Amino acid sequence: MRKILFFDSMVTPRIITMVYWLLLFFVAWSGVGFMFIGFGGFSFGKFLLGLCIMGGGAIGVRIWCELLIVLFKMNESLQDIRNRAQSAI
Repeated sequence: MRKILFFDSMVTPRIITMVYWLLLFFVAWSGVGFMFIGFGGFSFGKFLLGLCIMGGGAIGVRIWCELLIVLFKMNESLQDIRNRAQSAI
């Protein structure tokens, strides 16, 4: 509990994982919605565009979440380096 209250360990990487799955769900939902809902009924062009939205959105969400995770991994590595340097003194 002390690690969380004094920011010695980060909670955000776990939250980012949950946000990733939530965003992935919304991307899939919007892609399916774009395919089948709207004026003019079903068309092949809307279907392909919905697939592109799902594919591009999934890749975009993954890249964004991975970049955030990399920032936190860099922070953990820097903390390890600092702790090793302090213990060597």
